[in-house]
Amino acid sequence: MTIQWDAFLIVAVTTWVSALFIVGAYSLGVRMLAVGEDAKRSAMPARLAAYGCFALCGIVVIFGIILIVPSLSERILGA
Repeated sequence: MTIQWDAFLIVAVTTWVSALFIVGAYSLGVRMLAVGEDAKRSAMPARLAAYGCFALCGIVVIFGIILIVPSLSERILGA
């Protein structure tokens, strides 16, 4: 049995990047909700930004699940 190091490296880097993106986007969303509650001006732009960050997190997670589950990959991506 041999290890394909290039494929392993691709998976490792992709995992790190997506994990950092999800954590960063979620943290930014929580921060925007806090700013929206504390702001003396209109809270709507901060809330919309927070919900957008949460939606991006959800999209990335759903796409990751689609890539991992073989039956979903075949149905949705045709791969």
